[in-house]
Amino acid sequence: MDKKIIIAVDGFSSTGKSTLAKEIAKALNYIYVDTGAMYRAVTLYAIKNGFVPNGVLNQDDFLKKLPSINLKFQYNTNLSRSEIYLNDVNVDEDIRSMEVSGAVSKVAALPPVREKLVEQQRSMGLDKGIVMDGRDIGTVVFPDAELKLFMTAAPAERATRRYNELKASGKAVQYEEVLKNIEERDYIDSNRQDSPLRKAEDAIEIDNTNLTREQQFNKVMDIVAGVLKSEKV
Repeated sequence: MDKKIIIAVDGFSSTGKSTLAKEIAKALNYIYVDTGAMYRAVTLYAIKNGFVPNGVLNQDDFLKKLPSINLKFQYNTNLSRSEIYLNDVNVDEDIRSMEVSGAVSKVAALPPVREKLVEQQRSMGLDKGIVMDGRDIGTVVFPDAELKLFMTAAPAERATRRYNELKASGKAVQYEEVLKNIEERDYIDSNRQDSPLRKAEDAIEIDNTNLTREQQFNKVMDIVAGVLKSEKV
């Protein structure tokens, strides 16, 4: 019998973590959890309720409302993927805006927010057979995950990908704005006090600056196959 494992995919923003994690989950028939969407949904709540005036987070008032935030993933059969709901409202598209991108690292850096979401994330992995991507999955959420991947790519390349993605979805953005956002998020994520972004000692680094999506997938699936072979019981 094959033993199911937990696969943690961490790394910098716009490195394609979610895309890769979804592909792995589909190939293995595992559950995929987008933790970034969870933090973005909490950030969207803060913005919609006036806790981020002029880009500045009103931390104390926002944290008082944290218990009233409920998140869940619901599978959309038409799209063949799960979408995130914030207090029973589908916000899967709304959380991808530049406004949310500009504030999410500030919200995610708050220890009470991380504590709330990490607890939910750990409960999702109790039965294993899960692929989860984020910033601290292999270091904090699942430090004992059987496979940890750490995604990276040059900031300019990540900005180009993100810019093209936003333009394709009809959003009016400037490349310089996207690059600045990515560089700011890298700094905040890597320097926050609680669960900073870092590569776990036993994580395998994947630099996809010069890799196609197919090349990356094949490379990672070879790694996955090796881990699964060693985990057979």
